[in-house]
Amino acid sequence: MKAYERLIKYASYPTASCEENACCPSTPAQLDFARALADELRAIGCDEVELDENGYLFAAIPASEGCENAPVLGFIAHMDVSPEVSCENVKTRVLTYEGGDITLNEEKNIVMRAADYPVLAGYVGKTLVVTDGTTLLGADDKAGVAEIITAAERMIGDKSIRHGRIRLGFTPDEEIGRGADLFDVARFGAAFAYTLDGASFGEVDYETFNAAALKVEITGRSIHPGSAKDKMINASLVASEFISLLPALERPEHTCGYEGFYHLTSMEGCVESAKLHFILRDHDAAKLEGRKEYVQRCAVRLNQRYGEGTVALTITDSYRNMKEAILPERHLIDNAYAAVRALGGEPVSSPVRGGTDGSRLSFMGLPCPNLGTGSHNHHGRMEFACAEEMEKCTALVIKLAELYAG
Repeated sequence: MKAYERLIKYASYPTASCEENACCPSTPAQLDFARALADELRAIGCDEVELDENGYLFAAIPASEGCENAPVLGFIAHMDVSPEVSCENVKTRVLTYEGGDITLNEEKNIVMRAADYPVLAGYVGKTLVVTDGTTLLGADDKAGVAEIITAAERMIGDKSIRHGRIRLGFTPDEEIGRGADLFDVARFGAAFAYTLDGASFGEVDYETFNAAALKVEITGRSIHPGSAKDKMINASLVASEFISLLPALERPEHTCGYEGFYHLTSMEGCVESAKLHFILRDHDAAKLEGRKEYVQRCAVRLNQRYGEGTVALTITDSYRNMKEAILPERHLIDNAYAAVRALGGEPVSSPVRGGTDGSRLSFMGLPCPNLGTGSHNHHGRMEFACAEEMEKCTALVIKLAELYAG
């Protein structure tokens, strides 16, 4: 089976994670998907297939004869998809892209416009997997899952491929920042690993944001509007005021490259109470600390105006820039570059404006750069994957296994 065919099969599992649920995994569909993957891994001949109660799925491929002393290499992908857009009843379609706009849903006039998604220009003549424009595809990160399992099937079935012991890992809840929470690095047993959770084939990412989550809780005072003068504190308006204090040009839609941001992800409120959720991001750790200090000053200013306790902040660190942990293991980058070139590509490394499980695993003792998956427009209805690039990403997993076998 080809990787893109597996992606289509996996897309039927509605595995969105849920930040409001403290359980692990945060949604039962993730565990259903993990059980199906465990059965598939056993069927293709993997060893030590283990699925724990928290939805972490591990498996192994024994070393080729004579490669038993090679370092143990891991490959990791996450099973959940973003909760930002529906992943229920995904309707996939395979097409040959001939250029221009792609009509995803004629009835609802949903069109992926080439002018809005210039990445399409590089895929003319290629085979694309798309949806009907009403849901996610889920290629983030089911494309990575599909590529790892397809590569495993080929390594097990083709004894001419020489490789050391390989460990495979599939995690829940990455999209809500918990993918590494209960990942047992010692049990996984790899010396180092790669996540497959990026975009284009050839991406070799080892710089990520430093990340924090910000929750703002605002307590207002409700008074009948007819007698509210000098008494009412409208929590929703205080929330709006808090937002207005943040630099308008330091939002995701106005930043790129190494520029960090404040991103409002959700808001709710009435007169008595309001809540805001933000994510804070910066590649520079000191600058992220500056963002944390700034939002705290904003809260102080509003509490001085409306009364102590009106605005309360909770700031939680999410992950760190993995560059610090990756660079001492420079071979991971060099070998990935060599593998990409061996497959006819040109490696590209750029600062990731996000994070992966590897962002935290790298600081947990498992250095873990990130590789592309041949998919784009993640977290949105215009998501697509390229069958030919998925095939190259699958071959990249195999090539890396061969390089580390020596």
